Amino acid sequence: MTLITSISGIRGTLGGKPGEGLSPVDIMKFTVAYGEWLKNRFPEKRIKILIGRDARISGPIVNKLVTSTLQFMGIDIIDAGMAPTPTIGIGVREYQCHGGIILTASHNPKNWNALKLLNEKGEFLNTAEGEEMMKYSHVENAVFAPVEKTGSYTLEEGVIEMHIEKILELDLVDTEAIAAANFHVVVDAVNSVGGIAVPMLLDALGVKKVTELFCDPNGLFPHNPEPLPENLSILSGEVEKSTAQVGFALDPDVDRLAIVCNNGEMFGEEYTLVSVADYILQHQPGNTASNLSSTQALKDITEKHGQHHYASAVGEINVVEKMKDVNAVIGGEGNGGVIYPAIHYGRDALTGIALFLSHLAKSKKTVVGLKKGLPDYFISKHKIELSKGIDLGAILEKIANQYKKQKIDKTDGVKIHFDKEWVHLRKSNTEPIIRIYAESDSEVKSEALAKKLLNDISNLIKES
Repeated sequence: MTLITSISGIRGTLGGKPGEGLSPVDIMKFTVAYGEWLKNRFPEKRIKILIGRDARISGPIVNKLVTSTLQFMGIDIIDAGMAPTPTIGIGVREYQCHGGIILTASHNPKNWNALKLLNEKGEFLNTAEGEEMMKYSHVENAVFAPVEKTGSYTLEEGVIEMHIEKILELDLVDTEAIAAANFHVVVDAVNSVGGIAVPMLLDALGVKKVTELFCDPNGLFPHNPEPLPENLSILSGEVEKSTAQVGFALDPDVDRLAIVCNNGEMFGEEYTLVSVADYILQHQPGNTASNLSSTQALKDITEKHGQHHYASAVGEINVVEKMKDVNAVIGGEGNGGVIYPAIHYGRDALTGIALFLSHLAKSKKTVVGLKKGLPDYFISKHKIELSKGIDLGAILEKIANQYKKQKIDKTDGVKIHFDKEWVHLRKSNTEPIIRIYAESDSEVKSEALAKKLLNDISNLIKES
């Protein structure tokens, strides 16, 4: 069983003993902590929270436990039902809530779930906010409301439509160009909430033909839900067979977007943000930001447009804070996460789709043609599962010392620069693993670099 608390929320496998997995006791404990934190943050206010969930099987049960706990605390609930993570982020502001909760474990398998927690801006809690909230994680100290003061419950069914309307209002979303392009789009929504939201969006954008794969939001993931190439063979085959212009793959909560080219090949999850940024920067000059594990292609594209790129620690809120610091016009993460401040400071696959299709339509190119116009890099991604008792900090310090002749960045784990190559080693925020990402100008070189560091770490773990 696994239970992880981080800037990415409270995440774990369902069942098991309290403290070992995401048990009902743990769900209540962290729900109470969040509710108490909001009540102390807004002491003179009647607290109102927007809640939504992805389609995973445990969602309805977890929803009942979370909403009833908050109501017992005297907190009013607006329940959006099944809704994408970015939709809830935007909805917190739209419905004038004091916070928001999304019940989703993102790309994790069906036996996982999580509480993703938002502040009054609809953004994930930063480190300071998260630490402050955790001070309230003692259920025995919580104060619950008497029956006449319990919170209200309202079901709000129009949140996805609200989100789509805001996307259509964006200056750089060109519905006329998209409609005129007569696109055929294939969608793999992994039987989660993207199966509701993406077809609705494509219809609003004027896409005339949509082939839906796994768009029944029943929570029965037909394959590993992380939108990586090895999990998207059915989507790839359908795009090629049907001669569609593009394929889109979503994770269960619709904040990551992977793209399949018109020839069935992968566009590359790292290049979702790069391509959208290239389009944005053509029309809206400004800085960009991404995390340390994302491709340097974004830096190249940004500098091509005469602007500056900045890197942050891994984690959506870290990217958001960096974007605000440098006034970035576009940013995100190399896992297919596009953050466009013109609509919201959060990863948003729906906005990513709208901007990418606008770019594709106005360029008069194929998706393959768009990819050829971008810098050509290859990232190799590996991971090592962590056993209890391993001093990861000491191991990373030894790695940094071993490569001290190179440029070292310790902002988040250890990133080692080798001219036009780099490798980034860090502990995951969402899984008990070490992530090892390496990038070079060829697949062979990036894989060799990643495996060299993988071997170095494995040896140090054995020694420890």
